[in-house]
Amino acid sequence: MPSPAMLMNLLLDVVSRQAQARVPEPELIMSDATSAEAFMRAGREDGLLAHTYLYHAIQASAVIAPGARVVDLGCGPANQLALIAQLNPDAHFIGVDASDSMLTLARDTLARCELDNVSLRKASMEALQDMDDASVDAVISTMTLHHLPDVASLQTVMREAKRVLKPGGGIYIVDFGRLKREKGQAFFANDRKATQPAIFTQDYYNSMRAAFSLTDIRNAAGIFGEAVSVKRTFLVPFLVAIRSVGGTPLRVPSQQLAKASYASLSALQRYDFRDLSRFFAHGGFSLAFKPW
Repeated sequence: MPSPAMLMNLLLDVVSRQAQARVPEPELIMSDATSAEAFMRAGREDGLLAHTYLYHAIQASAVIAPGARVVDLGCGPANQLALIAQLNPDAHFIGVDASDSMLTLARDTLARCELDNVSLRKASMEALQDMDDASVDAVISTMTLHHLPDVASLQTVMREAKRVLKPGGGIYIVDFGRLKREKGQAFFANDRKATQPAIFTQDYYNSMRAAFSLTDIRNAAGIFGEAVSVKRTFLVPFLVAIRSVGGTPLRVPSQQLAKASYASLSALQRYDFRDLSRFFAHGGFSLAFKPW
């Protein structure tokens, strides 16, 4: 359950009449090696974001068919991509990122995880020139949209995603949504300040400030028509997900791997995982598979 302080911030955001302007990331491509390293460590199996990565891995797996060819837009250091690839060993994944620092870390991640069903490409997710029309079975992207410079770029990414996706293909795109109050944004960034590096806290705050509004995301997702639904976390758009309508249940091997990943989390991470699941579920987006 949310802490009293978090619940208060959520309620204040609901009733607020403010409308925070978007503040783009100071560095649109995370090329700084120190920031990239901090982000990579946070997403490792024992990192601060491990529970979040498992949540998105399960949700993304529900739109990935057996043997699918999947593109991950803005794969970063590939911690998230590696976990999704592990849950779907018969699929092939293409991780796309524009940052050399991130791709270097991604190669290290794939080597450490001994994955052979992932390839990497340097490219902007706004311009997938080397990918043919209708050439992939699913498009995924996690916590990357806020790095885009403006709404026009967000719409371009969605057009590119639709272009490369086969008709009826799977979609799982999730990112922060913009809260109304700057104090609320600062609260979420600093909630675990004592347990995370200062540079991670600052990056978290920058990401919250750079998030697109729920309206921006819904409008951009409109290009997919009725093929997708847009879901948000309960009460406020702390997180917003664009997901294909329908989806498939996780196969038994994927369920077993998800259970093993969940069991490897610390008690606090398991609590955070269930809390995140409830936060989204109360907003109408149920977890595709409960690993406990």
